Amino acid sequence: MQKTPIRSVPFSNEELESGRHLFSKDCDFITGCATLDQIPDISITEVAFGGRSNVGKSSLINALVNQKALARISNTPGRTREINFFNLSEQMVLTDLPGYGYARAPKLQIKKWTNLVNTYLKGRANLRRTFVLIDSRHGLKPNDYNMLKMLDKAAQSYQLILTKCDKINPTALISILEKTQQILNHHPAAYPKIIWTSSKTGEGLPELRAALVKLAPID
Repeated sequence: MQKTPIRSVPFSNEELESGRHLFSKDCDFITGCATLDQIPDISITEVAFGGRSNVGKSSLINALVNQKALARISNTPGRTREINFFNLSEQMVLTDLPGYGYARAPKLQIKKWTNLVNTYLKGRANLRRTFVLIDSRHGLKPNDYNMLKMLDKAAQSYQLILTKCDKINPTALISILEKTQQILNHHPAAYPKIIWTSSKTGEGLPELRAALVKLAPID
């Protein structure tokens, strides 16, 4: 019998219910920004989701808020070329960052995205945490390390989420969790606990919602 990973941050029933309550509320698209001057002035708590192209950011955001098409999903890597903002019932803003690591994108476009995201991460006072998504089948790749270094340098708190855990067996998941945890120990801005998820099965979504709700007061 395969061993199932034990979640290192158990949440109370009250915390899980608070997360469910917040993410059952309306969530609407605000705007997409391709340049810094387009980024909206937001005063409420903000959390960002970043990761390699096609890692499952849009799918995860849709699953979190129980919608099928709030964030655009594409099988074509590099499709998200803007920072997209979503308003969760005036209590939290979810930000979908452009995917990185897409080699076929023009170098000028890649540089533009990188500068946009870097400047956004450094200058966003109400950004409480950036969630960096990692495909559980592949683990950390060179472009992911670059993202972590950028966040460390910006002194921006971040946390890792392993995605698509339904596509990997529990033994392999435990292995990738252990390896990734060892790496995180050397990154000062990293929140030490990893969350693993599946947008398809819902695995890990209650825990992620509970973690998110701790970052902002809710009614």
